[in-house]
Amino acid sequence: MKTRIPKFLGTFLPLAVMLTLIGWGGIVLVIHYTVPNLAPRWLFFFLGVLALTGPTIPIVYFLNKRFPSVPPVEDMVILRQSLWVGVFGSTVAWLQLGSVLTTGLGLILAGVFILIEFLLRLFERSRWNPNQDS
Repeated sequence: MKTRIPKFLGTFLPLAVMLTLIGWGGIVLVIHYTVPNLAPRWLFFFLGVLALTGPTIPIVYFLNKRFPSVPPVEDMVILRQSLWVGVFGSTVAWLQLGSVLTTGLGLILAGVFILIEFLLRLFERSRWNPNQDS
């Protein structure tokens, strides 16, 4: 049986909308109604991951559908790739808060995340068996 990219409307659209609304709504609430102590700061970073992951899901879905790979991506791969964007954005915000972020460090961090995803896809490709039923 051949695996294909799952349908967007039934699988990814509700998740993308929910993550976006919770993330951005929570960030607005944290910024307007809390003092920047330790707990609200970590909540800001967590909500930042959600806020960036949600809108990225349709983009990653489109890119994986437009440029198919062997083996075909599964739904968890699309979510993982979207989550990388959220983690990257939250990490960049954390580094900027400490005035540590530079352009070079941001590019190195992006390169590390891209390398990790490349190695994970390479591992999945090495374990893929086209004759195996899914």
